[in-house]
Amino acid sequence: MSEEWTAHARVAWQDAGVADRIELRIGPASKTLRALPLDEQFDFAFIDADKTGYGDYYEEILVRLRPGGLMLLDNMLQGGAVINDEVTHESVVAIRALNDAIAADPRVRVLLLPIGDGVSVVQKR
Repeated sequence: MSEEWTAHARVAWQDAGVADRIELRIGPASKTLRALPLDEQFDFAFIDADKTGYGDYYEEILVRLRPGGLMLLDNMLQGGAVINDEVTHESVVAIRALNDAIAADPRVRVLLLPIGDGVSVVQKR
């Protein structure tokens, strides 16, 4: 929600020639996502935000994702902490719970890639 960082993004979008195709909305992500129409409109979404909000973002995006569409979620291994039940930091607990929920979600297929800090590739059925 930073004008400073979005100013950097605007320059990158301009350099890439895609600025005319991007609609920037600055505000709380959950509120912004809930304000979008519920019809399936996305082919791709990338989530890299506050980890405790990932579960909400996942659900809000999934209902708007077209069948066959992809959602990538970054930082899904939390430095390996997700497999250590002794780690109780709220971000780790949230990502651990989301990993379990996605793995059990019949609406999707998922692949967790051990790239960087872990990237989940979720495909809507």
